[in-house]
Amino acid sequence: MSAPSSSATPAHRAGFACFVGRPNAGKSTLTNALVGQKVAITSNRPQTTRHTVRGIVHRPDAQLILVDTPGLHKPRTLLGERLNDVVRTTWAEVDVIGFCLPADQKLGPGDRFIAKEIAGIKKTPKVAVVTKTDLVDGKQLAEQLIAVDQLAAELGFEWAEIIPVSAVKGDQVELLTELLAPLMPEGPALYPEGDLTDEPEQVMVAELIREAALEGVRDELPHSIAVVVEEMLPREDRPADKPLLDIHANVFIERPSQKGIIIGPKGKRLKEVGVKSRKHIEALLGTPVFLDLHVKVAKDWQRDPKQLRRLGF
Repeated sequence: MSAPSSSATPAHRAGFACFVGRPNAGKSTLTNALVGQKVAITSNRPQTTRHTVRGIVHRPDAQLILVDTPGLHKPRTLLGERLNDVVRTTWAEVDVIGFCLPADQKLGPGDRFIAKEIAGIKKTPKVAVVTKTDLVDGKQLAEQLIAVDQLAAELGFEWAEIIPVSAVKGDQVELLTELLAPLMPEGPALYPEGDLTDEPEQVMVAELIREAALEGVRDELPHSIAVVVEEMLPREDRPADKPLLDIHANVFIERPSQKGIIIGPKGKRLKEVGVKSRKHIEALLGTPVFLDLHVKVAKDWQRDPKQLRRLGF
């Protein structure tokens, strides 16, 4: 009698992982690299992620749903407090926490603040992801890996894994997926094959416009920009082989003085924002787009609960 085969197919796994880290630690870039397509907005300014963007990674043996949270920080406005609440709620609900720590920056108070917070979430496995490894040499990287290991030891917990990656170069991104997969619970896929995110298209379109609007503006503006897509409608009377999607969106800022910065001399800046975001929107939706942008003032919206609600926070 032949022995039973021991090569039973391993069970499929599916679950949620979230990346945490101080602002600008490379969380959104990493989410996009793992998914293989742009689902989270990236910007070289801290605090640009406002929504929990879920990127979905499909593998034959597992499905990882990546939750991208805003960077946890000491809040100065009502918006800041709401963003921190979003982070803490998310951490409590995921299967794995990935803590992003940039290789090129020494561990600071911001990292310790977050490490202390996640140390309190006892049952959830924690993976340390040392990001931006393309910016350092081997010696610097080794020192950072040791420091990250010690950080957990000081706070009385252990990392399930410590992995260095470069999302920009694609180094070890695949390996990170392989390490996260076994930490997920067993179960069938939660999203259909081919889905890359569960964000409504309108939210993603608004984020792409906001990303384009953030590029190259002066430092006082990053938090002051919110974008609301008022409508997205296919243009009527178009032949089936030449569709056109009309998108009308408002870019909100806090003060009238900021209007000129966004619009630019003779409307040049706003035009660039339109051209740039339209390219990304067409790639995302797979259809030609007519984009109509207007800049409006919503006075001090970051501090006003009513306006925050209206702008989707």
